[in-house]
Amino acid sequence: MAILVTGGLGYIGSHTVVELINNGFEVVIVDDLSNSERFILKNIEEITGKKPVFYPFDLRRRELLTQVFDAHQIEGCINFAASKAVGESQVMPIDYYENNLFTLINILQEFKERKLSNFIFSSSCTVYGQAEKMPIDENTPLKLPESVYGKTKQMGEEILADFARAYNSRISLLRYFNPIGAHPSGKLGELPIGVPNNLIPYVTQTAAGIREKLNIWGDDYDTEDGTAVRDYIYVVDLAKAHVSALKKLMESNEETVIDIFNLGTGKGSSVLEVVKAFETANDVKVPYQICPRREGDITVAYANADKAEKELHWKSETPLQESLRTVWKWQQYLDSRAV
Repeated sequence: MAILVTGGLGYIGSHTVVELINNGFEVVIVDDLSNSERFILKNIEEITGKKPVFYPFDLRRRELLTQVFDAHQIEGCINFAASKAVGESQVMPIDYYENNLFTLINILQEFKERKLSNFIFSSSCTVYGQAEKMPIDENTPLKLPESVYGKTKQMGEEILADFARAYNSRISLLRYFNPIGAHPSGKLGELPIGVPNNLIPYVTQTAAGIREKLNIWGDDYDTEDGTAVRDYIYVVDLAKAHVSALKKLMESNEETVIDIFNLGTGKGSSVLEVVKAFETANDVKVPYQICPRREGDITVAYANADKAEKELHWKSETPLQESLRTVWKWQQYLDSRAV
């Protein structure tokens, strides 16, 4: 029996593959390498001592996906395959709808035809939009997301819930807050293509001298220091939550399961707080400039993750500064590769 991990060489996917292997699962990865590189596969093998099966193709190629299902006894899927940049999604909406939804539907067609279950969806707190109350729990009403990226996640959740009810399937919707950090080995981490869209790789590249200054998008939000507040969760903690969610689905005696979990720390940190924490953790300076707000961004979001702690027996416990030490180690590893 194997677990299909789509987007398994990406940032969260690669860390989750490591945790799956460490928990005794066989892993089959499909990744088109649009947001990763092949050396990540080698590094997963170095960390775990085991090389996962890897197929490099675009999941929109349904005929190739069918061949993977024919070749392996797939017992479940964790789907990370999606375009994920908020700003980019606003100027490339059709590309985001096509990539994020067509790929999901192709996988579900295989699940339907083979009567498979145990599907975990990489979702996002963006499905809540700008929530009126903090912290955000799973009963917080969903709003129309501020970005096309968020809309694809909300639509993906609806597709999966309909699938579970229609075909008696077990699914888990994992709503991440803001993943940060890298593997303690320094051999896995976030690998942005071109100019980073997420805060932390922009911070590390600026500290390393690759970027002249960090752009902070807005300092006029209604927060203590004027910068946006997010819940930053260590990526290895997040990866472990996927394993817990998968085990819960596989151990369930119910035919139809629709699990929803917020995955975060329960604490919000502003952009400026994160920058200062990075400087303190690594004894480096990060020059920055304030820029106009970025379309699609919200003011504040942090999680109530009590449900995940109760039902998955999982909790994010890695401190912010420790997470930020790992990303600097990862950046130094990337710099050494470039020499």
